[in-house]
Formats: sequence, C-alpha cells, structure tokens
Amino acid sequence: MRVLVVLDPLDKLALAGDTSYALMLEASRRDHEVWTCQPEHLGLEHDDPVADAQLTLVRPASRADEAFSCEDRTPIPLEAFDVVMMRQDPPVDVAYLHATWILEHARGRTLLINDPRGLRELNEHLSVLRFPELTPPTVVTRSSRRLAAFLREQGGAIVVKPVDGFGGLGVFVVRDGDPNASSIFETSTGAGTRWTVAQKYLPEAVNGDKRIVLVDGEPVGAVLRVPAVNEARGNLHVGGRAVRSDLDDDDRAIIRAVAPVLKEYGQIFVGLDVIGGRLTELNITSPTGIRHIEELERRNVAALVWDRFEALAADLRGG
Repeated sequence: MRVLVVLDPLDKLALAGDTSYALMLEASRRDHEVWTCQPEHLGLEHDDPVADAQLTLVRPASRADEAFSCEDRTPIPLEAFDVVMMRQDPPVDVAYLHATWILEHARGRTLLINDPRGLRELNEHLSVLRFPELTPPTVVTRSSRRLAAFLREQGGAIVVKPVDGFGGLGVFVVRDGDPNASSIFETSTGAGTRWTVAQKYLPEAVNGDKRIVLVDGEPVGAVLRVPAVNEARGNLHVGGRAVRSDLDDDDRAIIRAVAPVLKEYGQIFVGLDVIGGRLTELNITSPTGIRHIEELERRNVAALVWDRFEALAADLRGG
C-alpha cells in the first residue's frame, strides 16, 4: 500500500512518545510505501487534490535525523494513496480548516483518517457535550462573571480551558478562595472576547486521566496519565507519568455511546479522555498514546491499528 501522512515537520517530532512515528514505523515494517508532507503542501489541480510529498524511509531511532530519510518532493494525486492520515497537531485554525477543505475532494478516492468533515465539526472540547449524561457539569462562556458563578455552583473547584486548546495549554484548576481566580477568568476569556470551557473539577484527576485509543470504534488500548507532584495536568509532555490501565465498565459504556457518532462523522482513529468514569475530551486531530501503551504492555498496538486500516482501505478499493 501507499500511505501519505500529513503532519508537522519530521524534525519537530518527539519520537519517544509520538504516535505518528509509531504508525509510520509499523507501515514500513509491512513494506507499505510511506510518504510525508505538511498541510501547506496540499493543493488542488482543478478538482483533483494533490500533495507535494516526500517518499520517506522510516527506521527505529531516537533522533529524527536518524529515523527519517526523505527524497525530493514530488507532486502526487491523493487518489494515488491507499491511506491519507491527517496527523497535524492543533490548533484547528484557519490554515487547518483550509487543509480540510482540500481533503474533502479526496473523499471516496482514498481512505481518509480522519474524515475532514468530522475534523471541522467535532471540536475536541465541545463535542463531548453531545453526551451530557457522560460528562462532568460544563459551561461554555465568554463571561468572567459566569465562570465565577459556576465555581460556586460546583462546590468551589472547576477546570478552565480554551475551546481551541490542546496539549494542556491554558488549562487551569481554579478553587474557591484563589486570589488569582478573577485574573484567570479574565485571561481565559480574553476579557470577554474568547469562549472558554469550564468543567466541574473531578477529584479523581489526582490519580490520572485515562486515554483510551479507538480504531473504527473499537478499543486497542488505554493508558493512565498521572500528574506530577504540584501539577494539575496529566499530559505526558508536561511531566505526567504513563501508568498501565485497563478498561472498566464505565469506559465500555462511554465507548458504546460515542462509537456511532464517530462512525457517522468518519472518525476512525480517536482518543477518548476519561476521568473518574466521565468523558472529558474527544481527541480526533492527532490522538496519541500508542507508544506508551506498547512500552507498558509489551505488545504491538500499531499492528492492531494497521490491521484495521488495511481492511478499511481494501473495502474502499473494492476488495
């Protein structure tokens, strides 16, 4: 198979925990032809989507300059690929939206992971509110006054984060009596110019948040991300610790509820964030976790992912 991965520059990847790298490695092990590009290398020739892409040799390594060898860029139609993976990290800004509009033209011509319509319409923080029975109490507002009232309503502890945030950036735990609360609310809302998400703080967060990795609606693994001492965020790149984790009944109930919506929007490779049995985020742009699960459980999770990708690509191609 021929595979295109649209992602951030290869020299920016943190290989030790990077899921894109894990997927490219497994594709190479299977003798798939791996090509890479950045979103700005996508384009249209009339209504034909193309990429100015590089054939990329991928090796096991700890440094990007050892892991990747790239040939010169070549214009190639997206329909020439069996799989196109959109794996650029957020933010989902105007440039990102433009890239999804270009990818729209490839629907039905290649397997898109994930479908651009869903990438646009399922905001990673707001889409969980499609399942209010599964989520903690939440408000979305530009009002500092509303955030202050919500803090009181939720017993004196909430989490505040930007609607378009990612990787734990801009996430605050605010407690009753915090002298910085008003300043945090003003900063988070941009003094009333930006929408902000606030959720009830879940005490179970001190034990970590669980990342569940789904492929075509089925779980392939989970990892618990435990915050460092004096840190509210469990994100691994800010010092969180990866701990082995299994699925429980609450997790399975969440998966059953979410999977049909993911399928409706063409979201094949997805990460769910769960704290204390409550769904807090739905990650679809560049979900991570594979390398940490593999290291903790000594099994090839990327192989399970590719087994499903290959089956879906074969179905699209008619066998």
